[in-house]
Amino acid sequence: MSQTPRSSSSGSSARAWRDALVCVVAAFAVMTTVAAAGLASAGAGDLPDGAFPRVVAAVVVMAAGGSVEVSGGAGFLAGADASLSVLPLSVSLAGALTAGYFFLRPLHNRAVARPRELLGRALPLTLLWLLALAGAALFARQTFGLSPGDSPIGVIGELLDAAPTVGFRADLPATLLFGLLWILGLLLVALLVSRRAPLPARLVRFHAAVRPAAFATVVLLLAYVVLGIGAGVVAAATQGHADRTLAVVLLGLPNLAWLALTLGFGGAWEGKVEGPFGLPMPQVLDQVLRGPDLSTVDVASLAERDGRAWWLVAVAAVLLLGTGVVAAVRSPAHVRPWQHALHLGVALALATLTVCLLARVQAQFGLSLLGIGEADGLGGRVELVPVLWRTVGLALLWGAVAGFLGALLARPLHHRGRVDEPAAAVRR
Repeated sequence: MSQTPRSSSSGSSARAWRDALVCVVAAFAVMTTVAAAGLASAGAGDLPDGAFPRVVAAVVVMAAGGSVEVSGGAGFLAGADASLSVLPLSVSLAGALTAGYFFLRPLHNRAVARPRELLGRALPLTLLWLLALAGAALFARQTFGLSPGDSPIGVIGELLDAAPTVGFRADLPATLLFGLLWILGLLLVALLVSRRAPLPARLVRFHAAVRPAAFATVVLLLAYVVLGIGAGVVAAATQGHADRTLAVVLLGLPNLAWLALTLGFGGAWEGKVEGPFGLPMPQVLDQVLRGPDLSTVDVASLAERDGRAWWLVAVAAVLLLGTGVVAAVRSPAHVRPWQHALHLGVALALATLTVCLLARVQAQFGLSLLGIGEADGLGGRVELVPVLWRTVGLALLWGAVAGFLGALLARPLHHRGRVDEPAAAVRR
């Protein structure tokens, strides 16, 4: 009889490792597929030396929170100043949705779970995730030759057989550190958002304060992605460049969609674009950033070049009000409007802070001859960073207003009952 609990524990542990393996394999397969499709649409399939799989691996590493370093040079002739900090959020979102689904699937249909059980499922998943990420990071390295044309580096390089090169490699320690934060953050968000996922008994009482607002905020972010897909399809059909549009959708659609959300409720970003590189779409954003100095991007600056930018405000107002209604409908009837305002305001502010940290773009590359000056056509800079105090502050305000108005509009609608029954059942 004493062997029964031990056998049951061993079976649970085996199932946890099996479920974790399925989750990691599925998530990395989805991220790899999305990254490969996006890069192929962008023309990366023609890269020399069979580099395409390694570029795909680098994009997957970045999507999972990893760090990829860029370097270059031409022997003693030239040096490179290169940096890259950008998250392909389409790939990240695809992996997050897949991993979140497979993590929550075995936990559904229960209200309460022991902390030890949740830890027993999270730990194998985290370890296998880091192992897969380490494998991708080790594979993500490549060096390319550049064609400098008629620049001084090109002429001297041909004489001395020292052609310029640029390469990339994943920083393994940084990748594992940020990858750990990425997967732990994902698991936490999954538990906060899912209404059917169990919580430890002591945390069930926070269900009404956290989960409805968290769920509604995630729905808002996904709604913007869906609208972005629709806008991308329309742009591809009416403006041409279907391959480029598809590449943006598959690699960086949430970067643009969630930027539109922050601009819609009054947020602002700052940035600059120099050289031949730039933001592929929308063109109005690239135009605003190509000023002589650091440019501020908000609805007003976009509307100076395209009056349709004011639609961002109308879309944000409608969707935020809908978010408030969704949060109120999913909350118990005893939650008061001011509590809805507080819950949704905090949830939207935290989500906006996360978006600001994830959607920022910083990339530059410059190749200089003997440390004197950059070669024409081989240097560029793209920078887009949020004005945090303004954007997060307005998110808090808009979330509070949407939560309060949503609670008033949801009063005639069906409200779910109290959520403290599972904890009472456990005590019995």
